Amino acid sequence: MSDVKKVVLAYSGGLDTSVIVKWLQETYRCEVVTFTADIGQGEEVEPARAKAEALGIKEIYIEDLREEFVRDYVYPMFRANTVYEGEYLLGTSIARPLIAKRLIEIANETGADAISHGATGKGNDQVRFELGAYALKPGVKVIAPWREWDLNSREKLMAYCEEHNIPVDFSQSKKKSPYSMDANLLHISYEGGMLEDPWAEAEEDMWRWSVSPEAAPDTPTYVELTFDKGDIVAIDGQPLKPHEVLEKLNKLGGDNGIGRLDIVENRYVGMKSRGCYETPGGTIMLRAHRAIESLTLDREEAHLKDALMPKYAEVIYNGYWWSPERRMLQAAIDETQKNVSGVVRMKLYKGSATVVGRKSEQSLFDESIATFEDDAGAYDQKDAEGFIKLNALRLRIAAGKGRLQD
Repeated sequence: MSDVKKVVLAYSGGLDTSVIVKWLQETYRCEVVTFTADIGQGEEVEPARAKAEALGIKEIYIEDLREEFVRDYVYPMFRANTVYEGEYLLGTSIARPLIAKRLIEIANETGADAISHGATGKGNDQVRFELGAYALKPGVKVIAPWREWDLNSREKLMAYCEEHNIPVDFSQSKKKSPYSMDANLLHISYEGGMLEDPWAEAEEDMWRWSVSPEAAPDTPTYVELTFDKGDIVAIDGQPLKPHEVLEKLNKLGGDNGIGRLDIVENRYVGMKSRGCYETPGGTIMLRAHRAIESLTLDREEAHLKDALMPKYAEVIYNGYWWSPERRMLQAAIDETQKNVSGVVRMKLYKGSATVVGRKSEQSLFDESIATFEDDAGAYDQKDAEGFIKLNALRLRIAAGKGRLQD
Protein backbone atom coordinates (compact mmCIF):
# COMPACT_ATOMS: atom_id res chain seq x y z
CA MET A 1 0.00 0.00 0.00
CA SER A 2 1.45 3.38 -1.03
CA ASP A 3 2.06 5.98 1.65
CA VAL A 4 1.12 8.68 -0.89
CA LYS A 5 -2.51 9.70 -0.38
CA LYS A 6 -2.60 12.82 -2.53
CA VAL A 7 -0.29 14.20 -5.23
CA VAL A 8 -0.23 17.53 -7.08
CA LEU A 9 0.54 17.10 -10.77
CA ALA A 10 1.81 19.79 -13.15
CA TYR A 11 -0.86 19.16 -15.78
CA SER A 12 -1.00 20.47 -19.35
CA GLY A 13 -3.97 18.46 -20.51
CA GLY A 14 -1.92 16.84 -23.27
CA LEU A 15 -1.20 13.20 -23.92
CA ASP A 16 1.67 12.68 -21.49
CA THR A 17 0.15 14.31 -18.43
CA SER A 18 -3.28 12.76 -19.10
CA VAL A 19 -1.63 9.35 -19.01
CA ILE A 20 0.25 10.36 -15.86
CA VAL A 21 -3.03 11.16 -14.07
CA LYS A 22 -4.33 7.64 -14.64
CA TRP A 23 -0.94 6.06 -13.97
CA LEU A 24 -0.68 7.84 -10.61
CA GLN A 25 -4.20 6.75 -9.67
CA GLU A 26 -3.44 3.14 -10.54
CA THR A 27 0.16 2.88 -9.34
CA TYR A 28 -0.09 4.83 -6.10
CA ARG A 29 -3.83 4.43 -5.44
CA CYS A 30 -3.87 8.11 -4.59
CA GLU A 31 -5.96 11.20 -5.17
CA VAL A 32 -4.58 13.51 -7.85
CA VAL A 33 -4.77 17.31 -7.83
CA THR A 34 -4.04 18.97 -11.18
CA PHE A 35 -2.31 22.33 -11.62
CA THR A 36 -2.29 24.07 -15.01
CA ALA A 37 -0.42 27.35 -15.37
CA ASP A 38 -0.97 29.97 -18.04
CA ILE A 39 2.46 31.54 -18.51
CA GLY A 40 1.75 32.74 -22.02
CA GLN A 41 2.19 29.51 -23.97
CA GLY A 42 -0.30 30.79 -26.53
CA GLU A 43 -2.81 28.00 -26.09
CA GLU A 44 -6.07 27.88 -24.16
CA VAL A 45 -5.55 26.35 -20.73
CA GLU A 46 -9.21 26.20 -19.68
CA PRO A 47 -9.89 22.99 -21.72
CA ALA A 48 -7.56 21.24 -19.26
CA ARG A 49 -10.39 21.54 -16.71
CA ALA A 50 -12.79 19.35 -18.72
CA LYS A 51 -10.05 16.83 -19.41
CA ALA A 52 -9.15 16.63 -15.72
CA GLU A 53 -12.81 16.26 -14.75
CA ALA A 54 -13.18 13.41 -17.26
CA LEU A 55 -10.32 11.66 -15.47
CA GLY A 56 -12.13 11.94 -12.14
CA ILE A 57 -10.13 14.86 -10.72
CA LYS A 58 -11.94 16.75 -7.96
CA GLU A 59 -9.39 19.48 -7.16
CA ILE A 60 -8.37 21.39 -10.28
CA TYR A 61 -6.16 24.49 -10.28
CA ILE A 62 -5.96 26.62 -13.43
CA GLU A 63 -4.13 29.91 -12.95
CA ASP A 64 -3.07 32.91 -15.02
CA LEU A 65 0.53 33.53 -13.93
CA ARG A 66 1.67 35.65 -16.86
CA GLU A 67 2.19 38.88 -14.93
CA GLU A 68 3.99 37.17 -12.04
CA PHE A 69 6.13 35.20 -14.47
CA VAL A 70 7.48 38.25 -16.27
CA ARG A 71 7.60 40.60 -13.27
CA ASP A 72 9.26 38.26 -10.76
CA TYR A 73 11.31 35.94 -12.96
CA VAL A 74 11.92 37.23 -16.51
CA TYR A 75 12.60 40.85 -15.53
CA PRO A 76 15.06 40.02 -12.71
CA MET A 77 16.91 37.68 -15.09
CA PHE A 78 17.14 40.32 -17.82
CA ARG A 79 18.56 42.88 -15.39
CA ALA A 80 21.66 40.67 -15.52
CA ASN A 81 21.69 40.48 -19.37
CA THR A 82 21.57 36.75 -18.88
CA VAL A 83 22.72 34.50 -21.72
CA TYR A 84 23.73 30.83 -21.35
CA GLU A 85 26.76 29.70 -23.37
CA GLY A 86 26.79 32.96 -25.29
CA GLU A 87 23.44 32.49 -27.05
CA TYR A 88 20.52 30.95 -25.15
CA LEU A 89 18.16 33.40 -23.41
CA LEU A 90 16.92 30.73 -20.96
CA GLY A 91 13.25 30.79 -21.92
CA THR A 92 12.46 27.31 -20.61
CA SER A 93 14.76 27.50 -17.60
CA ILE A 94 13.21 30.63 -16.11
CA ALA A 95 9.64 29.26 -16.17
CA ARG A 96 10.39 26.24 -13.98
CA PRO A 97 10.97 27.99 -10.61
CA LEU A 98 7.51 29.56 -10.73
CA ILE A 99 5.80 26.26 -11.57
CA ALA A 100 7.74 24.50 -8.81
CA LYS A 101 6.72 27.21 -6.33
CA ARG A 102 3.03 26.86 -7.16
CA LEU A 103 3.22 23.06 -7.02
CA ILE A 104 4.53 23.28 -3.47
CA GLU A 105 2.04 25.98 -2.45
CA ILE A 106 -0.86 23.91 -3.77
CA ALA A 107 0.50 20.82 -2.03
CA ASN A 108 0.50 22.78 1.22
CA GLU A 109 -3.02 24.13 0.58
CA THR A 110 -4.49 20.72 -0.24
CA GLY A 111 -2.53 18.62 2.24
CA ALA A 112 -0.86 16.62 -0.51
CA ASP A 113 2.00 14.23 0.26
CA ALA A 114 3.78 14.55 -3.08
CA ILE A 115 4.14 16.44 -6.33
CA SER A 116 4.58 15.04 -9.83
CA HIS A 117 5.73 16.29 -13.23
CA GLY A 118 5.99 15.04 -16.80
CA ALA A 119 9.65 15.85 -17.44
CA THR A 120 11.73 13.03 -18.88
CA GLY A 121 14.80 11.47 -17.31
CA LYS A 122 17.04 12.80 -20.09
CA GLY A 123 16.35 16.50 -19.74
CA ASN A 124 17.08 19.48 -17.55
CA ASP A 125 13.50 20.15 -16.47
CA GLN A 126 13.36 17.23 -14.03
CA VAL A 127 16.32 18.82 -12.25
CA ARG A 128 14.80 22.30 -12.25
CA PHE A 129 11.40 21.20 -10.94
CA GLU A 130 12.84 19.03 -8.23
CA LEU A 131 15.60 21.33 -7.03
CA GLY A 132 12.95 24.02 -6.65
CA ALA A 133 10.59 21.70 -4.84
CA TYR A 134 13.22 20.49 -2.38
CA ALA A 135 14.39 24.05 -1.70
CA LEU A 136 10.84 25.13 -0.84
CA LYS A 137 9.68 21.94 0.95
CA PRO A 138 12.66 19.78 1.93
CA GLY A 139 10.66 16.66 2.84
CA VAL A 140 8.36 16.59 -0.18
CA LYS A 141 8.09 13.39 -2.19
CA VAL A 142 8.56 13.83 -5.93
CA ILE A 143 7.10 11.34 -8.40
CA ALA A 144 8.64 11.41 -11.88
CA PRO A 145 6.76 8.80 -13.96
CA TRP A 146 9.20 8.90 -16.88
CA ARG A 147 11.85 7.53 -14.52
CA GLU A 148 9.55 4.74 -13.29
CA TRP A 149 7.27 3.45 -16.02
CA ASP A 150 7.98 1.58 -19.27
CA LEU A 151 5.72 3.74 -21.45
CA ASN A 152 8.70 5.04 -23.39
CA SER A 153 7.10 5.70 -26.79
CA ARG A 154 4.09 7.48 -28.26
CA GLU A 155 2.67 4.14 -29.37
CA LYS A 156 2.78 2.77 -25.82
CA LEU A 157 1.19 5.92 -24.46
CA MET A 158 -1.63 5.69 -27.02
CA ALA A 159 -2.16 2.02 -26.22
CA TYR A 160 -2.38 2.91 -22.51
CA CYS A 161 -5.00 5.55 -23.34
CA GLU A 162 -7.11 3.08 -25.28
CA GLU A 163 -6.83 0.45 -22.56
CA HIS A 164 -7.90 2.87 -19.83
CA ASN A 165 -10.40 4.96 -21.85
CA ILE A 166 -8.38 8.14 -21.37
CA PRO A 167 -9.88 11.02 -23.41
CA VAL A 168 -7.12 12.78 -25.34
CA ASP A 169 -7.18 15.00 -28.40
CA PHE A 170 -4.62 13.02 -30.34
CA SER A 171 -5.30 10.04 -32.56
CA GLN A 172 -3.13 7.95 -34.83
CA SER A 173 -4.65 9.66 -37.85
CA LYS A 174 -4.20 13.22 -36.58
CA LYS A 175 -1.00 14.91 -37.66
CA LYS A 176 1.26 15.80 -34.75
CA SER A 177 4.27 18.07 -34.78
CA PRO A 178 7.48 16.00 -35.00
CA TYR A 179 9.11 18.34 -32.48
CA SER A 180 9.07 18.46 -28.72
CA MET A 181 7.96 22.03 -28.01
CA ASP A 182 7.76 24.20 -24.92
CA ALA A 183 6.32 27.72 -24.94
CA ASN A 184 5.78 30.61 -22.56
CA LEU A 185 5.73 34.39 -22.88
CA LEU A 186 9.52 34.54 -23.24
CA HIS A 187 10.06 31.92 -25.93
CA ILE A 188 9.08 28.77 -27.77
CA SER A 189 11.55 25.90 -28.10
CA TYR A 190 11.84 23.03 -30.56
CA GLU A 191 13.75 19.78 -30.03
CA GLY A 192 13.69 16.27 -31.45
CA GLY A 193 12.66 15.09 -34.90
CA MET A 194 15.01 16.10 -37.67
CA LEU A 195 16.72 18.54 -35.27
CA GLU A 196 18.53 15.57 -33.75
CA ASP A 197 20.88 15.84 -36.73
CA PRO A 198 23.01 18.95 -35.95
CA TRP A 199 23.82 19.33 -39.67
CA ALA A 200 20.21 19.51 -40.83
CA GLU A 201 18.74 22.98 -41.31
CA ALA A 202 15.46 23.59 -39.49
CA GLU A 203 12.42 23.56 -41.77
CA GLU A 204 10.84 26.94 -42.38
CA ASP A 205 7.35 25.71 -41.44
CA MET A 206 8.63 24.69 -37.98
CA TRP A 207 8.80 28.30 -36.77
CA ARG A 208 5.56 29.57 -35.24
CA TRP A 209 6.20 33.03 -33.78
CA SER A 210 8.30 34.75 -36.42
CA VAL A 211 8.50 35.26 -40.14
CA SER A 212 11.82 34.56 -41.78
CA PRO A 213 14.12 37.59 -42.07
CA GLU A 214 13.81 37.29 -45.85
CA ALA A 215 10.01 37.57 -45.63
CA ALA A 216 10.01 40.42 -43.11
CA PRO A 217 8.83 43.89 -44.21
CA ASP A 218 11.13 46.00 -46.38
CA THR A 219 10.45 49.02 -44.17
CA PRO A 220 12.02 49.08 -40.68
CA THR A 221 9.97 49.43 -37.51
CA TYR A 222 11.12 51.92 -34.89
CA VAL A 223 10.17 51.49 -31.23
CA GLU A 224 11.07 53.41 -28.08
CA LEU A 225 11.45 51.53 -24.80
CA THR A 226 11.30 53.34 -21.46
CA PHE A 227 13.30 51.82 -18.60
CA ASP A 228 12.89 52.39 -14.88
CA LYS A 229 15.52 50.83 -12.61
CA GLY A 230 16.44 48.25 -15.25
CA ASP A 231 12.92 47.21 -16.25
CA ILE A 232 10.90 48.24 -19.31
CA VAL A 233 7.80 50.11 -18.12
CA ALA A 234 6.52 51.67 -21.36
CA ILE A 235 6.63 51.20 -25.13
CA ASP A 236 6.39 54.29 -27.32
CA GLY A 237 5.38 56.23 -24.21
CA GLN A 238 2.50 53.91 -23.32
CA PRO A 239 2.81 52.47 -19.78
CA LEU A 240 2.42 48.69 -19.77
CA LYS A 241 2.55 45.86 -17.24
CA PRO A 242 5.56 43.54 -17.55
CA HIS A 243 3.69 40.75 -19.33
CA GLU A 244 2.09 43.28 -21.69
CA VAL A 245 5.55 44.60 -22.56
CA LEU A 246 6.74 41.13 -23.52
CA GLU A 247 3.56 40.35 -25.46
CA LYS A 248 3.95 43.51 -27.54
CA LEU A 249 7.67 43.02 -28.15
CA ASN A 250 7.05 39.42 -29.21
CA LYS A 251 4.61 40.66 -31.85
CA LEU A 252 6.92 43.44 -33.06
CA GLY A 253 9.94 41.15 -33.09
CA GLY A 254 8.17 38.22 -34.71
CA ASP A 255 6.75 40.43 -37.46
CA ASN A 256 10.29 41.59 -38.28
CA GLY A 257 11.95 38.16 -38.24
CA ILE A 258 13.78 38.72 -34.96
CA GLY A 259 14.73 36.17 -32.32
CA ARG A 260 15.39 32.88 -34.11
CA LEU A 261 18.20 30.75 -32.70
CA ASP A 262 19.67 27.36 -33.59
CA ILE A 263 22.20 26.02 -31.06
CA VAL A 264 23.83 22.95 -29.56
CA GLU A 265 23.89 23.38 -25.80
CA ASN A 266 25.40 21.46 -22.90
CA ARG A 267 22.66 20.08 -20.68
CA TYR A 268 23.23 19.88 -16.95
CA VAL A 269 22.60 16.12 -17.04
CA GLY A 270 25.70 15.70 -19.21
CA MET A 271 24.66 15.37 -22.84
CA LYS A 272 24.75 17.85 -25.70
CA SER A 273 21.40 18.79 -27.18
CA ARG A 274 20.47 20.63 -30.36
CA GLY A 275 17.54 22.98 -30.04
CA CYS A 276 15.90 25.84 -31.90
CA TYR A 277 14.34 28.79 -30.12
CA GLU A 278 12.21 31.81 -30.92
CA THR A 279 12.68 34.68 -28.46
CA PRO A 280 11.65 37.82 -30.35
CA GLY A 281 10.70 40.04 -27.40
CA GLY A 282 13.59 38.85 -25.26
CA THR A 283 16.11 39.56 -28.02
CA ILE A 284 14.90 43.16 -28.24
CA MET A 285 14.86 43.53 -24.44
CA LEU A 286 18.44 42.32 -24.10
CA ARG A 287 19.82 44.72 -26.72
CA ALA A 288 17.89 47.65 -25.29
CA HIS A 289 18.87 46.91 -21.69
CA ARG A 290 22.56 46.77 -22.54
CA ALA A 291 22.15 50.09 -24.37
CA ILE A 292 20.64 51.94 -21.41
CA GLU A 293 23.27 50.42 -19.12
CA SER A 294 26.01 51.70 -21.43
CA LEU A 295 24.90 55.23 -20.57
CA THR A 296 24.15 54.83 -16.88
CA LEU A 297 26.54 52.29 -15.33
CA ASP A 298 30.04 53.07 -14.12
CA ARG A 299 32.73 51.27 -16.15
CA GLU A 300 33.96 48.95 -13.39
CA GLU A 301 30.41 48.30 -12.21
CA ALA A 302 29.42 47.27 -15.74
CA HIS A 303 32.51 45.09 -16.25
CA LEU A 304 32.09 43.30 -12.92
CA LYS A 305 28.43 42.70 -13.71
CA ASP A 306 29.40 41.19 -17.06
CA ALA A 307 31.90 38.94 -15.30
CA LEU A 308 29.20 37.67 -12.93
CA MET A 309 26.66 37.02 -15.66
CA PRO A 310 27.93 33.63 -16.95
CA LYS A 311 27.76 32.22 -13.42
CA TYR A 312 24.30 33.68 -12.92
CA ALA A 313 23.17 32.14 -16.24
CA GLU A 314 24.56 28.75 -15.27
CA VAL A 315 22.79 28.89 -11.91
CA ILE A 316 19.43 29.50 -13.60
CA TYR A 317 20.01 26.99 -16.42
CA ASN A 318 20.90 24.27 -13.93
CA GLY A 319 17.82 24.88 -11.79
CA TYR A 320 19.17 26.75 -8.77
CA TRP A 321 16.83 29.74 -8.82
CA TRP A 322 15.98 29.25 -5.14
CA SER A 323 19.61 28.81 -4.08
CA PRO A 324 21.58 31.19 -1.82
CA GLU A 325 24.06 31.89 -4.62
CA ARG A 326 21.28 33.08 -6.98
CA ARG A 327 19.88 35.34 -4.25
CA MET A 328 23.36 36.72 -3.57
CA LEU A 329 23.99 37.40 -7.26
CA GLN A 330 20.52 38.91 -7.67
CA ALA A 331 21.13 41.33 -4.82
CA ALA A 332 24.36 42.51 -6.45
CA ILE A 333 22.72 42.82 -9.87
CA ASP A 334 19.70 44.71 -8.55
CA GLU A 335 21.99 47.12 -6.70
CA THR A 336 23.47 48.14 -10.06
CA GLN A 337 20.05 48.94 -11.53
CA LYS A 338 19.12 51.90 -9.32
CA ASN A 339 20.14 54.42 -11.99
CA VAL A 340 19.36 52.31 -15.08
CA SER A 341 16.49 54.49 -16.28
CA GLY A 342 15.86 56.25 -19.56
CA VAL A 343 14.70 55.61 -23.13
CA VAL A 344 16.20 53.44 -25.87
CA ARG A 345 15.18 53.72 -29.52
CA MET A 346 15.38 50.47 -31.51
CA LYS A 347 15.26 49.79 -35.23
CA LEU A 348 13.73 46.41 -36.11
CA TYR A 349 14.52 45.25 -39.62
CA LYS A 350 14.73 41.83 -41.28
CA GLY A 351 15.98 39.83 -38.32
CA SER A 352 18.05 42.55 -36.67
CA ALA A 353 17.29 44.59 -33.56
CA THR A 354 19.60 47.61 -33.69
CA VAL A 355 20.02 50.32 -31.08
CA VAL A 356 19.83 53.69 -32.82
CA GLY A 357 19.41 56.02 -29.84
CA ARG A 358 19.53 56.19 -26.07
CA LYS A 359 18.99 58.95 -23.49
CA SER A 360 18.82 59.18 -19.72
CA GLU A 361 18.76 61.79 -16.98
CA GLN A 362 21.17 59.43 -15.17
CA SER A 363 23.60 59.36 -18.10
CA LEU A 364 27.33 59.35 -17.33
CA PHE A 365 28.13 60.31 -20.91
CA ASP A 366 29.71 63.77 -20.78
CA GLU A 367 29.75 65.32 -24.23
CA SER A 368 32.02 68.15 -23.13
CA ILE A 369 34.72 65.59 -22.29
CA ALA A 370 34.07 63.02 -25.03
CA THR A 371 33.90 65.51 -27.92
CA PHE A 372 36.45 65.48 -30.75
CA GLU A 373 35.98 69.23 -31.04
CA ASP A 374 37.41 71.91 -28.73
CA ASP A 375 36.53 70.83 -25.19
CA ALA A 376 37.42 74.18 -23.62
CA GLY A 377 39.83 72.54 -21.20
CA ALA A 378 37.41 69.95 -19.82
CA TYR A 379 40.02 67.24 -20.45
CA ASP A 380 43.77 67.80 -20.30
CA GLN A 381 45.30 65.45 -22.84
CA LYS A 382 48.72 65.85 -21.22
CA ASP A 383 47.41 63.84 -18.24
CA ALA A 384 47.40 60.74 -20.44
CA GLU A 385 51.23 60.62 -20.56
CA GLY A 386 51.65 59.90 -16.87
CA PHE A 387 48.69 57.51 -16.89
CA ILE A 388 50.26 55.47 -19.69
CA LYS A 389 53.73 55.43 -18.13
CA LEU A 390 52.44 54.25 -14.75
CA ASN A 391 50.41 51.47 -16.38
CA ALA A 392 53.40 50.48 -18.49
CA LEU A 393 55.79 50.36 -15.51
CA ARG A 394 55.49 46.64 -14.85
CA LEU A 395 55.82 45.89 -18.57
CA ARG A 396 58.96 48.04 -18.83
CA ILE A 397 60.53 46.31 -15.82
CA ALA A 398 59.70 42.85 -17.17
CA ALA A 399 60.96 43.76 -20.63
CA GLY A 400 64.22 44.99 -19.10
CA LYS A 401 64.71 41.46 -17.74
CA GLY A 402 63.96 39.92 -21.13
CA ARG A 403 60.77 38.27 -19.89
CA LEU A 404 58.45 39.54 -22.61
CA GLN A 405 60.49 38.11 -25.47
CA ASP A 406 59.18 35.06 -27.36
